[in-house]
Amino acid sequence: MNAYAPIVLFVYNRPEHTLRTVTSLLKNPEAARSDLFVFSDAAKDKSAEEAVKQVREYIRQISGFKAVTVNERESNWGLANSVIDGVTRICNEFGKVVVLEDDLHVSPHFLAYMNAGLERYVHDEQVMQISGYMFPVEIQIKEDALFLPMTTSWGWATWQSSWEKFDKTASGYKTIKNDPDLKKQFDLDGRYPYFKMLEAQKKDKVDSWAIRWYLSVFKEKGLVLYPRKSLVENSGFDGSGVNCVATGFDDTPIDTKFEVKTFPANSVTSPFFSELIEKLPKPKFSIKAFLSRLIKLF
Repeated sequence: MNAYAPIVLFVYNRPEHTLRTVTSLLKNPEAARSDLFVFSDAAKDKSAEEAVKQVREYIRQISGFKAVTVNERESNWGLANSVIDGVTRICNEFGKVVVLEDDLHVSPHFLAYMNAGLERYVHDEQVMQISGYMFPVEIQIKEDALFLPMTTSWGWATWQSSWEKFDKTASGYKTIKNDPDLKKQFDLDGRYPYFKMLEAQKKDKVDSWAIRWYLSVFKEKGLVLYPRKSLVENSGFDGSGVNCVATGFDDTPIDTKFEVKTFPANSVTSPFFSELIEKLPKPKFSIKAFLSRLIKLF
């Protein structure tokens, strides 16, 4: 078995973004020893056909990885279904996976960190995800990484043992709905509208794998390893993505010199979690407007 985790990349209709993502990945020395699996969704309508064609022309000629496997969907699956299917398939085959979408630019040290985290915590059932992204906040910690009780969808990794707990039907919704304290905790002390997103998922107003994954980890009281500084930058909030909303949040620029060399001694939520929550940037528009924009995408 390859010591390096396979990389799964989900693409749709943004050739320039896809090129940028792959180019940044290839700057990681580990790329040459990693298998890349690309899942390309089919056009939802005629307006997307040309862009999807351009993306597929590019991904068919990607090189520089140990091996490249391209999966071209014959019909439009949508991001959620594509991610769930792709991550499940690769986890079942390899036992672990690094997951990226086509709007992410990664650090040259991204894969080293991902593989180190996957290896270090493979037998720790409480650790359910490795995040390459870190929120745009400054916290003074001794180690280069920390544990937080919340997931991310911007450059991440997991194991089959964790992913098999994915709650596809969001069955934990009612438990949170009926418990105000639990709901507040789910919303990061009431700071972010994650429960409203979950509610929209249950009402079929949105189709988000990410909110269901967060719910899955939350139910298990799971932990996610985050780098002290972000190893991932999201370029998808330029309005070009089908599944993005231009939030106006300030993105986290990548410090290309930063490497994760030290890890927390114990698998527990960082004592700096409350401080981090307080420092998290607030949306520049209302929760109602955020959900309204999101719902219109589906």
